[in-house]
Amino acid sequence: MSDTHPWRPTRRRIREGLGGALEPVAACAVALGLLTVWTGSGAAGSPARVEVAEGTVFLPYGDTRESAAFFRITNSGGSDDRLTAVTSPALDDVMLGRYTPTGRGAAGMRMVDSAAVPAGEGLTMSPYGLDVMVRLREPLSLGERIPFVLTFREGGTVRAEAVVIRPSYGSEERPR
Repeated sequence: MSDTHPWRPTRRRIREGLGGALEPVAACAVALGLLTVWTGSGAAGSPARVEVAEGTVFLPYGDTRESAAFFRITNSGGSDDRLTAVTSPALDDVMLGRYTPTGRGAAGMRMVDSAAVPAGEGLTMSPYGLDVMVRLREPLSLGERIPFVLTFREGGTVRAEAVVIRPSYGSEERPR
């Protein structure tokens, strides 16, 4: 029979136990070091930083109360964001909508809950993509400025104005 007791570790058991414990500790230290370098270099990303350029609202034809507003949104941050809501104290109903072709030259609009604002890029609204569908309280005047509040998931709320234009105006022909 051997002199060692089963409860008493031998040098070999100590070496094996320490080796098994040091491997995960070393792996965590290496991972933490790499994450520190990644974050320090700026590659870990930064929060979303959204800005909204002055928008436009189409002057409706005739007696219609429905129209659309368009904004250019930039995200200079390192993280994607989402436009989740648009409101206006000067308008009755305001909602995000998307132009949807239905076939054979016809199209319609459908409401959407939110819209992606990619990092380092942004979002440009247009009559043939995403827009803000609005219902007017009272008739608008050409050149009038309408206040809006755009809400983003990460970027919070941004106040912006949209100038009323005729739908036939290009961006260079907008009234000031």
